[in-house]
Amino acid sequence: MGSGKTTVGHLLAELMGFEFIDTDRAIEKRTHKRVQDIFAESGEPAFRAMEAELVRELETADRSVISTGGGLVVNPANVASLRRHALIACLWASPETIYERVKTQTHRPLLQTPDPLATIRDLLQRRAAFYKEADLLVGVDFRAPQETARNVAAAFTRLKAQA
Repeated sequence: MGSGKTTVGHLLAELMGFEFIDTDRAIEKRTHKRVQDIFAESGEPAFRAMEAELVRELETADRSVISTGGGLVVNPANVASLRRHALIACLWASPETIYERVKTQTHRPLLQTPDPLATIRDLLQRRAAFYKEADLLVGVDFRAPQETARNVAAAFTRLKAQA
């Protein structure tokens, strides 16, 4: 959250001539509910189940940039599914950068806590091992979204050439 996945994803899709798919938006469209409402009404496990179902369906997606929620990679089946057809890039930001980017946003269900910065630190710590399993880890603290998109596109092109 707050690493720039949606912004970079749109730029990357445009740069490569691919379709852009945001898993959170796709789930919202299917359910006619906002992610925060799904969390509030049905809980995080229900949302994660919807996410896993969508990821399995996306195995047939071709020429697509798929932007996922930060918790998606905690489910090993999701990562295995994505690995079958996609380059997995993780955009990494420091807790402080993330906090600065999201502190005024009210649609982040996992940050509805007394100390959102501590929550961000905790989430990053718990998810770090999963994020490090990505094919590409890109630090975004001091990088413009356009530069990040170009870096991911270049890595994709290099890996595709090696395959």
